[in-house]
Amino acid sequence: MDMIAQMNGQMVVLWIILGLFVGGILAVVIQQIIIKTRAKAFEEELHARVETARREADTIIKEARLDAAAEMMKKREQLAAESAAREKEFRSQESQISKQQDALERRIDQLDNRERKLNENEKEVARQTQSCQDKNRELNSLIAQQKTHLLKITSLSMEQAREMLLERLEDECDREMSQLIQRKVAQAEEQAENKAKEIINLAIQRYAAEQTCEVSVSMVDIPNDDMKGRIIGREGRNIRAFEKSTGVDVIVDDTPGVIVVSGFNPVRREVARLGMERLIQDGRIHPSRIEEVVNQTKKDVHSRVIQIGKEAAEEVDVRGLNNKIIGMLGALHYRTSYGQNVLRHSVEVAFLAQVMADELGLDGTIAKRAGLLHDIGKAMDREIEGGHPDIGANFLRRFKESPIILNAVEAHHGDIPADNPYTPLIAAADAISASRPGARRETLERYIKRLEKLEELAGGFEGVESTYAIQAGREVRVIVDANKIKDDSALKTARQIAKKIEEEMTYPGEIKVTLLRELRCVEYAR
Repeated sequence: MDMIAQMNGQMVVLWIILGLFVGGILAVVIQQIIIKTRAKAFEEELHARVETARREADTIIKEARLDAAAEMMKKREQLAAESAAREKEFRSQESQISKQQDALERRIDQLDNRERKLNENEKEVARQTQSCQDKNRELNSLIAQQKTHLLKITSLSMEQAREMLLERLEDECDREMSQLIQRKVAQAEEQAENKAKEIINLAIQRYAAEQTCEVSVSMVDIPNDDMKGRIIGREGRNIRAFEKSTGVDVIVDDTPGVIVVSGFNPVRREVARLGMERLIQDGRIHPSRIEEVVNQTKKDVHSRVIQIGKEAAEEVDVRGLNNKIIGMLGALHYRTSYGQNVLRHSVEVAFLAQVMADELGLDGTIAKRAGLLHDIGKAMDREIEGGHPDIGANFLRRFKESPIILNAVEAHHGDIPADNPYTPLIAAADAISASRPGARRETLERYIKRLEKLEELAGGFEGVESTYAIQAGREVRVIVDANKIKDDSALKTARQIAKKIEEEMTYPGEIKVTLLRELRCVEYAR
C-alpha cells in the first residue's frame, strides 16, 4: 500500500512537473504571440504614423512650393514694375536730353546765322564807309571847283557861295540818307519778319488743335407740349420757383418740342439746363422738388467745374494751382468769346507760348503757366467791374503768383507796359489762337462796322484818295494822290495809318496796311 501510495505521489509530481512544463511552454508561446501581436500593432501604428507624416510633409512641401511660387511671382511683378518705372524714367530723360540737344543745335545755328549776318553787315558798313569817304573826297573836290567857278562868274561873296554850296550838299546828303535809312529799315523788317514767321510757323505746326465754335443759347428738349404746362405750373408758380432758384429766364413759346433757357452767367445757364432735364425725366415738378433738384445740380456742376479745371491743368502740365484758381479755369469751359471756348483758347495759348519760349531760349514752364491763366479774368468779368486783364491779375495776386505771371495776365492786351519777355509771347500766342481760321466768328453787323471803321480811319489822312478793306479786314489798301504824297513820305504815311488803327480799333491778330502811289501821265495827240 505504501508502494502504491508512493508511486501515486511520484505520478502526481510528474504530472505537476509536466503541467508546469506545458504551462511554461504555453506561457512562452502565448507571450510570443502577444509580443508578435504587439509588434505587428506597433508596426502598423508606426507605418500609419509614417504615412501621416509623409502626407503632412508632402502638404508642407506643396504649401512651401506654392508660397515660394507666390513670393517669386510677387518679386517678379515688383521687379517688372521697377524695371518699367526705370525704363520710363530713362525714356523721359532721353527725351529731355534729345529736346535739349535739338534746342542747343538750333541755338548754335542761330548764333552761326547771326555771326554770318554780322560779318556781312560789317562788310557792308566798311563798304559804305569807304564809299562815303570817296564821295566826301569827290564832294570836297567839287566844292573847290564850284567855289572857284562861282567866284569867277558871279559877284557872290565868299559867305554867300559857302551857304549855297552847303544847301546843295545838305539836300544831296538828306536824299542819300533817306535812301540808306529806307534800305536798312527794309532789311531789318525783312529779317525780323522772316524770324518771326519761322518761330510762329514752328509753334503752329507743333500745336494744332481742333476748334469748334460754340453757341450761348441753351435749349432743353421736352417729350411733348403738355410738359410745357407742367413746367409753367398753376398760375406760373413752377416757372417762377425755377427762375428764382437758378437766376435765369425760362422762355416757353410756341416752338414745338423745346424750351429755351436764357441767362447772362454761363454756369448758371448750365445749372438751369441740367436741372430742367432732370425735372423732366423725374416728372415731379413742384416748387419744393424744383429747389431740391436745383441745389443738387449746383453741387454736381460745381464738382464738374473743378474736374474740368484739373483736367485742363493736367493737360498743360501746370502744377501748384490753388483750388479756387482751378475752379475759375473750369468756369471758363462755359464761357465763349466770339464763339471760341475760352478754356480751350487758354490751353492753346499755353502750348503756343511754350513752343515759342523754347525756341527763344526762355523757360517754357513759365510761358505755359502764363498762357493758361492769361484769360482767367473772363470767368469773373461779368460779376466784377473792369476789364478781364485787370480782374484776372488782381485775382491771381491774392494767391501769390509771380510778378512775371501777373504782368503777362495784366498786359497781354497792352493795357500796361510789359516788364518781361514772356508778356509779348503771351500776347502773340493769344493773337495766333484768336486769328487763325475757324477760331472765332462775329456777327455780320459787327463785321461790316469793323470794315467800315477801318476804311474810315485809313481815309482820314491828307492825300488819301480811296481805301479798301480786303481779306476779311486783315489788310487795308490805301490809294494816295501822287502829287500830294511823294515817295519819301509814303512810308511815313503808312506808319501813321497803322499807328492810328492800333490806337482806335480792337481786332484779333494784325492788319496789313498797303499804300499805293501811282502817277498817271495823260497826253493827247491831235
